[in-house]
Amino acid sequence: MLTMDRPLRVALVSYRSKPHVGGQGVYLRHVSRELAALGHHVEVFSGQPYPELEPGPVLRTVPSLDLYREPDPFRTPRLGEYRDWIDVAEFAAMKTGYFPEPLTFSLRVRRELLARRSDFDLVHDNQVLGYGLLAMPRAGLPLVTSIHHPITVDRRIELAQARGLSKIAKWRWYSFIRMQGRVARRCGPIMTASESARDDLCRDFRVPPSRVSIIPLGVDTRLFHPRTGPRVPGRIVAVASADSPVKGVSTLLRAYAKLITDRPAELVIVGRPTAGGPTERLIGELVLASHVRFVSGISDGELAELVASAEIAVVPSLYEGFSLPAVEHMASGTPLVASRTGALPEVTQDAAVLVPPGDPEELAAALRGLLDSPRRRAALSAAALQRVKERFAWPAVARATVAQYERAIDACGHGRRPAPGHDPRPAGCSPAGATTSGSGRADR
Repeated sequence: MLTMDRPLRVALVSYRSKPHVGGQGVYLRHVSRELAALGHHVEVFSGQPYPELEPGPVLRTVPSLDLYREPDPFRTPRLGEYRDWIDVAEFAAMKTGYFPEPLTFSLRVRRELLARRSDFDLVHDNQVLGYGLLAMPRAGLPLVTSIHHPITVDRRIELAQARGLSKIAKWRWYSFIRMQGRVARRCGPIMTASESARDDLCRDFRVPPSRVSIIPLGVDTRLFHPRTGPRVPGRIVAVASADSPVKGVSTLLRAYAKLITDRPAELVIVGRPTAGGPTERLIGELVLASHVRFVSGISDGELAELVASAEIAVVPSLYEGFSLPAVEHMASGTPLVASRTGALPEVTQDAAVLVPPGDPEELAAALRGLLDSPRRRAALSAAALQRVKERFAWPAVARATVAQYERAIDACGHGRRPAPGHDPRPAGCSPAGATTSGSGRADR
């Protein structure tokens, strides 16, 4: 492997980067900060919603039509909002039921990065997996990709729950996954956070295991740590996308409805359900409107205080490729109940009570048992804090990520990008003129 003699120049790309909820946005914020802290120059290219970066990395906005923004998702833009053919294609694809953001973002960022290809040593793709990024290696820019988990898992779960015409709509919405699989098979080194996620993406995207490295994610212990004050009696907290079936909020609500038949308890969910959506309808059916509190738009500090104030935290997901919320709960010393699925057993080990996914009876029993046992809660809290200390730290994530960067640069046949004005074609990489158009013709 080549020895790197000066800081790397990294283009870190992410098609959307919710700053507080959603693993891709949380990962982006922390890994960019730690890469910069190691002395590397990091420029983050993101579409809406934009990330809230900490000091160090530089944000380069790559605006889209932002077709899914709240409170007006699936909106029709004004004529003056269209800037180019990519915007037109994005709106047209959305109107046919397709989710276009990974593809259209990759085409926009392709244009920007090719114009600046001598400014960077490599590109780090934060699970965009759009055709436009295949132009990077051909232009002499090594490409490293983070895949937190293949979205094929989400598709399977949502299709299993869909009925009638909604099943056809789901198939259309998730048709971008075919593109992501093709790009995953053609990009450079892949990083994922758990053995479970690696197994899933190797199976579903047909990626050789030799191309996938496992780098567990970290937790910001500056924010997420136990507090000295008492916890709120009976408070249960969950951090989950309220209307995403894979996050298991419906299971949690049904379990909570059973729990409060014989004891007081407060449920706080960090997420926002869609007005009139499935979560709101279920709350009405279970008569929980006065018992469940949803919070959204809170700061990192407020989230950390909330998590640390609870007696119990829950990750009720039907699948997780890693689960940053689980690690944040553990770092806060909050006793955790989690589903026995995906990477959750691997992440938590003996620091959580594990229950079958999608089983409200078992989840209610686990919550009841912990509420009744202060000693068991204290034991889980101690085990969780010890596991976080030994395993999950963002500086370690950044160092392991840099090692992947160096391998990708080495594999591309050069140690550094040339200075502006020099021929950018390194040995072992295709010339810049051999870029793909983003049309999807590659890897049919």
